Amino acid sequence: MPTALIVGASRGIGRALAEEHLHRGWQVIATVRKPAALADLQAASGSALEVEVVDMIDWAGVDGLRKRLGGRSLDLLLVNAGIAGKQESRLSKITPEGFTEVMLVNALGPLRIADGFLDLVTRDGIVAVVSSGLGSIADNDSGSYEPYRMSKAALDMGLRSIAARDGARRRTFLAICPGWVSSDMGGPSAPVTPQQSARGISDMLAARQGSGGIAFVDYQNNALPW
Repeated sequence: MPTALIVGASRGIGRALAEEHLHRGWQVIATVRKPAALADLQAASGSALEVEVVDMIDWAGVDGLRKRLGGRSLDLLLVNAGIAGKQESRLSKITPEGFTEVMLVNALGPLRIADGFLDLVTRDGIVAVVSSGLGSIADNDSGSYEPYRMSKAALDMGLRSIAARDGARRRTFLAICPGWVSSDMGGPSAPVTPQQSARGISDMLAARQGSGGIAFVDYQNNALPW
């Protein structure tokens, strides 16, 4: 039975990804910030779902999780994180505190986990982060949402650095655009449900298993411009 660590699974895409992998017969370790967040899913899944309570920007909590997982083997490490921050703010208007929060949650926190848990991932396993099409530098021809765009571009760059350091190993690194998803952040008018996105991402992950290297792709397995 393959094992996935899905970080940020309380709701939305993260929860849907945990549900999808459980449905596909995976052992899932899911992190949440509140103990009761996945109580119903855990009751239905039994021992196939392990729930860990940790906030990804709580360094001590993350380090504690890394210690608890010592000796485990992961076929998939997927880090899901994202806050919009003050998207309406131009760069000349955003506060240092607002910018720092977006960069910490969307970039540094996920990358610290991807780097710190890397040695638990099998040599032909996958390390993935949930990015965004708004993080594409090449595809930015409209501006707006600058702090969010910058945080996701930083996330993608950090993942490329981790992949470069991983060298000749066969691990696969993926920055994933989940689509415009109807969630707390995406809003109710978004055309893609969390379940649709999760099914697409899971199919894409299966197709890219063992391919090696790094790619920026969407939930339909289309390559995106960096």
